[in-house]
Amino acid sequence: MRSSSEKLSGSISVFAAVADAGTFAAASEVIGMTPPGVSRAIARLERRLGIRLFNRTTRSVSLTEEGRRFYEHVMPHLAGLEEAAAAAAGGASTVRGKLRINLDPVVNRAILGQQLDAFMDAHPELEIELIARDSLGDLVMDGFDFAVRFGEPRASSLIARKLLDTRVVTVAAPSYIARRGRPAKPEDLESRSHRCIEFRNPETSKPFVWEFHRGRKRIAIDTRGRLTVNDPGALLHACLAGSGIAQMLLLGAEPLIADGRLINLFPEWADERFPLYAYYPSRHHVPAKTRAFLDFMVELTGVHGQGSMR
Repeated sequence: MRSSSEKLSGSISVFAAVADAGTFAAASEVIGMTPPGVSRAIARLERRLGIRLFNRTTRSVSLTEEGRRFYEHVMPHLAGLEEAAAAAAGGASTVRGKLRINLDPVVNRAILGQQLDAFMDAHPELEIELIARDSLGDLVMDGFDFAVRFGEPRASSLIARKLLDTRVVTVAAPSYIARRGRPAKPEDLESRSHRCIEFRNPETSKPFVWEFHRGRKRIAIDTRGRLTVNDPGALLHACLAGSGIAQMLLLGAEPLIADGRLINLFPEWADERFPLYAYYPSRHHVPAKTRAFLDFMVELTGVHGQGSMR
């Protein structure tokens, strides 16, 4: 018969699996337990602690405030036990299972590309699910293991690791310039003679303000664009088609500028930068699959972050 301490330890392990997987069903696959068994283990733990750990719906679960605090306190101890077990076994954890990644579309196009094939070849027991979204959302509740997003991180319990900074450039297609002329300075964009394509900020649901940075000087321009998009691909295609002037990340635009398909209109205003961060739930309980992908992204962005994008 199992002792009460063994039962408690087992329930805590189930709790950690549910918190990381985002649903009882997903956790049951990871730990090899039936979904009803997972549910019973969580119920026992909640009775033992006298708190509610998860908010439950028919489709997902999310940590309560008390559950988040418990997660942050208990994970360092679980991580220590796992490290000790791995050391005793004489080997590292195997990179396996499914890795769900919340990914900015620009990262997929400009950084991952064919490089992802090499990563998957190196880890044949790993399945990867890339989900393109316009915002971070709730990583744990949405069932993600990892995220790669542009922008400064918000205050949260997630671990955020900066990968690189990329410049913000203002560009137009040669066909647009041939039809409407090239603006000589940022202030010219306030004129109705130019058309600017706005990009919606997913955090505020309003278009990003057009800023221009040169050293310590910063100016904001009221572009009053008539076309607004919320997808980087739509922004790029509209700009390439000559529909208007756009502000975008150099990370994605640099090859198109190099081959002449886009023109950098104000290269002297080149000091605005936008950061790229990796996110994962806890530094104390990082699965091997998450650690492997983080190391992969650090290596890739180290190459892309050199030169003009720094």
